[in-house]
Parts: sequence; structure tokens; C-alpha cells
Amino acid sequence: MSLARQLAAVPVDRVVQLAGVPTGTIAATATGEPAGPAAVVLHPGPARTPGDVVHAVLDELEQVAVALVPGWLPEAADIPRADPFGLAAVRAAAVGRARGSPHYAPFLAHLATVAVSGRRPPVDPFSLQVRCPGLVRVVAEGFGRARVNLLIEVPADLDPAGERAVVAGTEWLCHHGRVGVWLVGTPLRHTDRVACVRLTRPADDRPREVPPPSPEVLGRPHPGSATEAALEAALAAESWAAGRVWNRYHQSHPLAPPVCLDLLWPDARCVVEIDGPEHCRPARFESDRQRDVQLQLDGYAVLRFTNARINHDVGTVVHQIGTLVRSRRRALAEGTLHVRR
Repeated sequence: MSLARQLAAVPVDRVVQLAGVPTGTIAATATGEPAGPAAVVLHPGPARTPGDVVHAVLDELEQVAVALVPGWLPEAADIPRADPFGLAAVRAAAVGRARGSPHYAPFLAHLATVAVSGRRPPVDPFSLQVRCPGLVRVVAEGFGRARVNLLIEVPADLDPAGERAVVAGTEWLCHHGRVGVWLVGTPLRHTDRVACVRLTRPADDRPREVPPPSPEVLGRPHPGSATEAALEAALAAESWAAGRVWNRYHQSHPLAPPVCLDLLWPDARCVVEIDGPEHCRPARFESDRQRDVQLQLDGYAVLRFTNARINHDVGTVVHQIGTLVRSRRRALAEGTLHVRR
């Protein structure tokens, strides 16, 4: 049986542990099915209480939602500035989009403001009961899907209390978000409360043939892109932007084709993608969403900007990129952000 058919049979109304197939393969296969739910891999890290797990997962899910803002709020791409007028416009667009939908308008307006400004308040103004279903709906819509499944990495070497916290926290997420929660990574050893589904990869999987990279643009802006050149010129004046690499190829695993990342900070695990008009086409938009999922499960934060956004307001774009890169570096240095290398 194909892996896609096995995943289609996995329950999404309770917490389930998956084993037998790498996390990246699970997520890529699930999201690769056009009619199925998107799969988002999250890494909450060790936690002592169920509340810690819930907070960590929702904070990471919010980062995914912010990165997907053109998908769930296309109007944001047409707002050139993150000044008070631009923020008022994006809030109005979010309220309009929530009208007649399951979205809670105040929460959607808040999330749109965070996405466009790159800033969030130190204390979230909404309860967990509001954030959880709200973020699940936004992320699903951002990927153009009706549903989303959360693939949550179980940290290694958890003691019994840590495992109980993971199980209780993910059960809360499953219930309140009405979302499928699949535990991946380290098997649970101290609890039998969660059923384990063992998957098998078909024996005829083979690496796909891929074209070789184009060396003439590796490590610098593409010579045919005035937008990349403009962004590079703005970044050159920022000390925090050191270490950036343009047009580097990335391969998730030996069975995956390499993809060329527009702009990358390897030390901060940050990727910036620059979208021209062709990225609005349905097939390309879907391909971008699958690519973002794979990068996120590989431990990267992904930001997407349109050509128009960069050309009209490169200062705000640079500010938003800098906010993410600096926060990721700080979290990695402090040990509060754990990514797979």
C-alpha cells in the first residue's frame, strides 16, 4: 500500500504516534496529496506541563501563519507600507475577509497586523481557546486546504512527567483545534495512552532525477533580477545581514530533489523567498506551499515577499527580515530554539 493511502487511514480525531517512516517523508507525502490536509511539522521542545506544550506549539504555529499571510490574506500583498495607514488597511482587509466565515474577526485582524508589521505584543491579547482554532483555520487556508494536520516532534530523553505533559498538551490541541495531531520522532516509552501506527515505505521508492544546479548564480543575486539586486543593496548596509547567501541549493533528504532558495541565513536557519507574478498561479502557489512545509519541517523559518512589496517598500522588508534573523539567532544562542541540523 502506498504511503499516501496509509496516511489517509490515520485517525485525525485523536492524538496518534507515527513510526517507521522519517518525519520529512510523512509531511511531504501528506501535503503532496492535493485533496488532503496540509501537514505542518512543529518542534515544541521539552516541556514540564501541558500548558507549556500548548503555548510552544501555538507560538510556532503562529510563525507559520505569519509566513503564509499572502495565502490567507491576499490583500496584504498590495499594502506597501507598515505605517499606521497600512496597518489600518490590513486590519480592515482582515475584518472583511472574516465576515461570513468561521474566522473570528478581531483575532484575524490582530494576526494580520503582526504579519505585516513584524511585531507582536509581549502578552498575547487572546486566550488559548481563541488562538488554537484561529491559527489552525488560518494555516489551513494559507495552504489552500480544508484541514491541517500537526506533526509534533517528541523531544528525546523525556522522563515520565515530560511524556505526560506532551500527551495531555497535544490532546488539548486536538480537542480545541479540531485538528489531527500526529506525534513523530522519539517513541513514547513511559505511556501507552497514545496508539502507535507503524507506517511502511513502498519498496519501489527511488531517488528522482534532478537537473544540476546553475553555478552562475550561486551565492549572489540572480543577474536577471532587479528586485534581488535592490534587496541586496539594502541588506549590504545592515550589520546583522552578514552571513547571507543568495541562490543556494537545499536538499531535505536523498529522495528529495534539491531546491534553490532565493536568500538564506544558514546560521539563523532563515529563508527569504521572492515571488514574482507567476507565483500567484494556482499550480505555482500550491508548489510554493509544499516547499514551505518541507523547509519548516527541516527547521527553517520562511518569509515570502512579492516583487512589488520589495520594490515599493524595501525598508520595511529589510526591517521584518532583520527582526526574524536577530530573534532566531538570539533563540538559538540561548537554547530556546531547537532545530534539526
